[in-house]
Amino acid sequence: MVAEVPGWPARSAAYYGLFVIILATALNFLDAQIFSMMAQHIKADFHLTDEQLGFLLGPANIIFYVLVGIPMARLVDLYPRKYVLAGGITLIGGITALGGLAQNFVQLFMSRMLVGAGGSAHAPGSYSMLADYFPPARLPRAIGFLQLGFISGNVLGFYLGGLLLTIVAAWPVTHWMGLTIHGWQWVLMMVGAPGLVIAALLLLAKEPPRRGLAGDAQDVPFSAVLREIWTRRAVYLPLFIGLAFSATEFLGLSVWRPTFLARTYGWSPQHIGNWMSVVTLVSWVAGAFVGTVFTEWLTKRYKDANVRAATILFALIIPFEIAAPLMPSGELALLCVAAGGVCGLASAVPQNAAIQRITPNHMRGRVTAIYLFMFIFFGAFGGQLIGSVTQRVFGADSALWKSILLTASILLPLAAFTISRGVRPYGREVVRIEQLEAQNA
Repeated sequence: MVAEVPGWPARSAAYYGLFVIILATALNFLDAQIFSMMAQHIKADFHLTDEQLGFLLGPANIIFYVLVGIPMARLVDLYPRKYVLAGGITLIGGITALGGLAQNFVQLFMSRMLVGAGGSAHAPGSYSMLADYFPPARLPRAIGFLQLGFISGNVLGFYLGGLLLTIVAAWPVTHWMGLTIHGWQWVLMMVGAPGLVIAALLLLAKEPPRRGLAGDAQDVPFSAVLREIWTRRAVYLPLFIGLAFSATEFLGLSVWRPTFLARTYGWSPQHIGNWMSVVTLVSWVAGAFVGTVFTEWLTKRYKDANVRAATILFALIIPFEIAAPLMPSGELALLCVAAGGVCGLASAVPQNAAIQRITPNHMRGRVTAIYLFMFIFFGAFGGQLIGSVTQRVFGADSALWKSILLTASILLPLAAFTISRGVRPYGREVVRIEQLEAQNA
């Protein structure tokens, strides 16, 4: 039974909540991007191997997401979400800053794991709140705006990371209370501090009333969440599996794209950085806009608009990503990458809106966590897949472009086809939910 709740929150309250969630999202990705830019400094000062450095950049966050992501998402389903989000961003900011005091690999690894723990509830809590702030017809727009946090965090991370590392490069190594603090560690402290401010802003947000809540069934076991997904597997599985295929390709390409430009076209790191920052910013901002407008346009015409939009956008990515490694110049390759990036970022809007629309409110946090786990887990292996294909199938570093072409030609069509299988079931599910909402209005 759908619970009786007041009308939708005032527009000012909804957009304030969206604003601070965007800030928190930006800090999440800003932290990760700046940390990745410190890689060489960390390796040199802590005398790490590439393998140890790889653990800091990837698995340190992913391991803890796997271990605590679902339990943390359960807090989203049980307690006021603004408190969960504020607590998470406080943990991210505080542990990031404390990471500036790390003295060895183990301490830094532990700090990155705890940062991953703090971030594990952020996306489930954010999407759950937005789905109760905004009516279904406006939810894609809110999620489109939310992508600005992802975009600004990544792009600003490149800029601020370079700026701050340049500033501290001339600072002498500090010895304090038996601790040795290198320049890059001061950057971690600077990046972590804003988390406390954002947490305070989150506490000022209005917690929206939960909608679609069945009686007093908030505290349901995880097994019930899994049964819910399996019962409606015709809707959920195409979205989950399609995301796994796309994440493997998308994140794999992201990791290898600078190396591809260097090996295939002989570009320098500076040339790559200049072009990639512009291409990323322009294509992702355009993608957030296109995804919002396109999904809202389809919503006026189809009940299955969210999954229909995701299918179309995924299909549009395919020719651009296949064409990119075949281009005669790096500029033309990046033009294809930009077009694919627009469609890729645009597809995130209807995908996330679809999950929030059909998931019972008291399970929304954990279902979202599982959904995002598919992206993070399979995406983490994307880079390994492309590297393995280059080495074991083609046997030459110069053949990286062939690996990119092969994986894009296989994984992207699979992603589009898999998601398309959910269009009709999703449309039927939306009709069923609308009927229940009308009966209990």
